[in-house]
Order: sequence, then structure tokens, then C-alpha cells
Amino acid sequence: MNDLIRQQLADAKSTMDKAVDHADAELLKIRAGKAMPSMLDSVMVEYYGTPTPLSQVASINTPDARTLVVQPWEKPLLVKIEKAIIDSNVGLNPQNDGMVIRMNVPPLTEERRRDLVKKVKEEAERGRIAVRNIRKDINNKIQRLKSEGVSEDEIKTGEGEVQKLTDAYIVKIDKLAEVKEKDIMTV
Repeated sequence: MNDLIRQQLADAKSTMDKAVDHADAELLKIRAGKAMPSMLDSVMVEYYGTPTPLSQVASINTPDARTLVVQPWEKPLLVKIEKAIIDSNVGLNPQNDGMVIRMNVPPLTEERRRDLVKKVKEEAERGRIAVRNIRKDINNKIQRLKSEGVSEDEIKTGEGEVQKLTDAYIVKIDKLAEVKEKDIMTV
């Protein structure tokens, strides 16, 4: 196989890896009824005039499966953290006891579980679309290699390899979604 096509395949692989990682990160944001510190990743706290991620100004722990505890590194931040959690609309009700902020993660209803599964399917579809778009871009780049003297047969072989990569990465995304669905539907 031509070196130029090999380079395109390597690019496709690394870009598809990033697409799968992104899909995995998006799926992690969908909560499955268990308390996870990553639920607060989107919370930004006003810290000396600068919006700062919560994880950089406090420690976030899960003493049990239904509770999140946020302990700020500086006590004056307690009120700002509480306000940031409320404003971030993560669906949790912070309770400030003067030392730490506790949040109980409510158990999911059957209807809410079904909604979350729909969200999982939407995220998985976004991931599959991203992988297919990468396939399209790489195939276009491989087609352009004709002008550099790459033969038709090598181009067809390259496109076949890109399709194999695409299929493998779509299966990876499907597996991630399947695991997340099982996690959500497990009571």
C-alpha cells in the first residue's frame, strides 16, 4: 500500500479515536442515578473574579452511592460554590452546613430512565455521525491522491481500509452506549 494512503489511514485512526473519546465523555455526563464527581464537571465557580472549574477550588467526594460532598479549599468559597451549583442547573439541591456542601442524588424514576436512554442513543448517534464524517473526509483526501500518481487500485484498497476502520469505531461507540444503557436501566 502507498505511503500517502497509509498516512491518511493513520490520520483517520487518530481522529476516530478522538471521536470515540468525545462520545465516551459525553456519555459519562449522563447520570445513571449514582453519585459521581464528574456530575459537577460543568460547574464554574467565581474565584477572584475568574470563572474556575469547581474541581480546581474544592475536593468532590462520594461517601456513598447517593451523596456528593464538596469541600472547598478556602472556607469563604462555600457560598459561591453553592450558588454556582444552583446556577449550573445540574439538577442537584446543595445543602451548606458551614463546612461542606452535601447533595443527595435522587433515585431515577422509570420514566426518567427511559429519557436518559434516549439521550444515550442521541449521543451515540452523534458519535457515529462524527466517525462517518471523518470517513468522508479521509476518502476525499485519498481521492485527491490520484493527482500525485497513486493508482486506482491503491485508492480502492485505501477506501476499503477506511471503511473497515469506520465499522470498527462505530462498533466501539455502540458498545459504550450499550454499557451506559444497562447502567441506567439497572435499578
